[in-house]
Amino acid sequence: MDVSLFDFDLPEARIALRPAVPRDSARLMVVHPGGRIEHRTIRDLPDYMRAGDAQVINDTKVIPARLYGRRLRVAGPAKIEILLHRRLSPDSFSVLARPARKLAVGDALQFGNMKATVAARGDGGEADIRFDLSGAALDDAIAATGEMPLPPYIVGKRAADARDASDYQTLYAREPGSVAAPTAGLHFTPELFDALAQKGVTREAITLHVGLGTFLPVAAEDTAQHRMHAERATLDAAAASRLNAVHAAGGRILAAGTTSLRTLESAAGAGGALAPLDRDTDIFITPGYEFRAVDMLLTNFHLPRSTLFMLVSAFMGLDTMRAAYAEAIAQDYRFYSYGDACLLMRAP
Repeated sequence: MDVSLFDFDLPEARIALRPAVPRDSARLMVVHPGGRIEHRTIRDLPDYMRAGDAQVINDTKVIPARLYGRRLRVAGPAKIEILLHRRLSPDSFSVLARPARKLAVGDALQFGNMKATVAARGDGGEADIRFDLSGAALDDAIAATGEMPLPPYIVGKRAADARDASDYQTLYAREPGSVAAPTAGLHFTPELFDALAQKGVTREAITLHVGLGTFLPVAAEDTAQHRMHAERATLDAAAASRLNAVHAAGGRILAAGTTSLRTLESAAGAGGALAPLDRDTDIFITPGYEFRAVDMLLTNFHLPRSTLFMLVSAFMGLDTMRAAYAEAIAQDYRFYSYGDACLLMRAP
């Protein structure tokens, strides 16, 4: 499909720079099959759930993946910034480096008390970095030195600060490894979880470590030419079995975020049954995709021409989502990571 079909004009004033307080006070646009829209708040989510439904959350934890340092033993400016986006081994990461033009294999780097060496170079500023620390020692050093990797559309307007260390993390974050938050999950509070449980809604966790693809625009002119970066995804056997039982009993599955949806769809067989998953996934969902596992999607409002806007357009229909986003802009909804959310109700 022509990528320009997924473009739209978004006023800069609609980009949220801080989250709603409390988290579940954010606005919620409910989009029904056929395109009917309701305007609610996140704490109204239980109104749209039924006993026997299940919600699926992503328990990944954002690491302080942005590091500032310098190249050693070089002439001229030596400052360098890297974004850790994929762990390769206990002592090495794939990174996105800036500036990357002069970075060469074998270069020595320093980030706080950590030293590192460039082990490989890729395209578009990507490189593999091997540190002089490993395992838990490296994790501790990154935690002490790194900065929360807020998206470019936020750090272009303000610097990351102490508030972001908690604001940009879900309350259920457990498995370290992401360079971006699963942002639909930022809206959940203990009170909202309690209300859903009282409604008879169960909760299951998957893990997908959000990687570099979150920050990269779609440069291709046609969706068929775009390739997703692979991300590690896990769904354990017990959770897969319980979710299959939900569908067998007539319940629905709500994916809390596109990462949860992509994991479930990666784990679903042709008949819709979920199998255990522990592998990389590069699933790219565009209009025409046949959904097998997910009935409802809670998600934030996404960037123009992004793979995530393509995904929600596949879920509800491109015309429906273009109209919904136009309504969101007209009604002053807040967009992107710290913004408001929509609940997408796919037709059975």
